[in-house]
Amino acid sequence: MTPRPLILPMPGNEGFARDLADAGGGEIGTVETRRFPDGETYLRLLTPVAGRAVDLVATLAGPDPDFLRLAFAADAARAQGAVRVRLVAPYLAYMRQDKAFRPGEAVTSDSFARLISSLFDGLVTVDPHLHRRAALSELYSIPAAAVQAAPALADWITAEVPRPLLIGPDSESAQWVQAIAERISAPWTVMEKTRRGDYDVSVELPDLSGHAICTPVLIDDIASSGRTMIAAANLLAARGLARPVCAVVHPLFAGDAFARIQAVAARVVSCDSVPHPSNAIPLAPLVAAALTALPERSRT
Repeated sequence: MTPRPLILPMPGNEGFARDLADAGGGEIGTVETRRFPDGETYLRLLTPVAGRAVDLVATLAGPDPDFLRLAFAADAARAQGAVRVRLVAPYLAYMRQDKAFRPGEAVTSDSFARLISSLFDGLVTVDPHLHRRAALSELYSIPAAAVQAAPALADWITAEVPRPLLIGPDSESAQWVQAIAERISAPWTVMEKTRRGDYDVSVELPDLSGHAICTPVLIDDIASSGRTMIAAANLLAARGLARPVCAVVHPLFAGDAFARIQAVAARVVSCDSVPHPSNAIPLAPLVAAALTALPERSRT
């Protein structure tokens, strides 16, 4: 009898890993890790992995402090006889810097992809921040699946928001905001966004006078500084619309961003790709299905 896939959560990912095991029929294992006094990482796999297919679960919202222990866990699993080692990264870091904008810049998305591809046999993530790349396969040399959170967002909006009007942050979001809107038969539009810096954002909205009775739902893939959602919420208020529901896929919320958005929103919710108090939309069932469908890595 083939053993069930072994799901190993890195620290902080235990909740998502349990949900993933429940959704996909996997078995939860345990990783022990700590810091030595000199700052180096100690890591031990407490669950035997020999002959097992292993899925390491690690959201990468804090990639710099977390990457080395993730690499050590993957290498230890392979050295101890795992037949396959894949990465489940609900949030995938280092996707923004996909070209050198100025001479001498590191193209970190390429570098990070090479590192991950050297360690794992497959990758599943959720709504990666692809701009100038059409697919993960342009970066990663291993089988990689990008799960779309749209179905989960649509189901939550249907259950929780009366008369929703979906609003995307910019023209790039039009395709997936439209997909959610069509799934729930709701009106939708997108803003025109001008970004002049990390914390300097302005937005413009089309005429929404025909949707005065609707509940605005601002949808974004990543909330970091929160400036886009705050600017949009303030603009909606200036036009006499209701305070919006803000829904994000990846709740990074740097600094006081979450509190600032809460101050202008009726409600702030997120998918559970990054552990956060705003988590309300589970992704594990979608990720489990993607893992099942992920092709095996070719070793030729």
